[in-house]
Amino acid sequence: MKSDRSWIPGATELDWIDGLAGPVPAALAAIEAAAAPEHIPIVDRDSGRVLAALAVGRRRIVEVGTAYGYSTLWLALGQPADGTIVTIDPDRTRTDLARGWWRQAGVPDERITVVTARALEAFAAGQAALAGPFDLVFIDALKPEYVAYLEALVPRLAPGALVLADNVLWSGRVADRAVDDESTAALRAFDAAVLRDPRFTATILPVGDGLLVAGYRG
Repeated sequence: MKSDRSWIPGATELDWIDGLAGPVPAALAAIEAAAAPEHIPIVDRDSGRVLAALAVGRRRIVEVGTAYGYSTLWLALGQPADGTIVTIDPDRTRTDLARGWWRQAGVPDERITVVTARALEAFAAGQAALAGPFDLVFIDALKPEYVAYLEALVPRLAPGALVLADNVLWSGRVADRAVDDESTAALRAFDAAVLRDPRFTATILPVGDGLLVAGYRG
């Protein structure tokens, strides 16, 4: 058993894993190419592959924050063919582009529902598409609202659901007590709250920008 921190995975290991996994589908590559020059935030491939793996067997997924639909597509490619995703984002221009890439990947329109609204407003309005129960949640939107998203989602979770959240290490800023801007402080509080919450069994994977994984006890 490895019992110290004398070695941690680095770029060499990540490149090796990426090589084993092989090329990403063309639609995912197209989103990557479109997002970079526009500075559209998307998860990295390592996190995307984790999302796809965790989506296996999860038939009802809700995502907070769509952007170009990159993480949405990873989730859709991992879940069963009869699975559905509800994804929330107020920017219709971006989600219309996302729909085109989902179609390119062969995902039928009926599998992904887009709620065009701010997430907290959509939850408060009681939109039918967000009624649940959901067996997987992915949060990747406004960082100061993470705790509020989670509390809005808990009544909509099925027992055994997974809650995933991106950016929870925030490029190292969360662990640095000298950094205390609004987003960093909010993410720090969110991480601590979920890992100490008896409703969940949770951990943080040091993949990408930090991926929180929490199993809901129900």
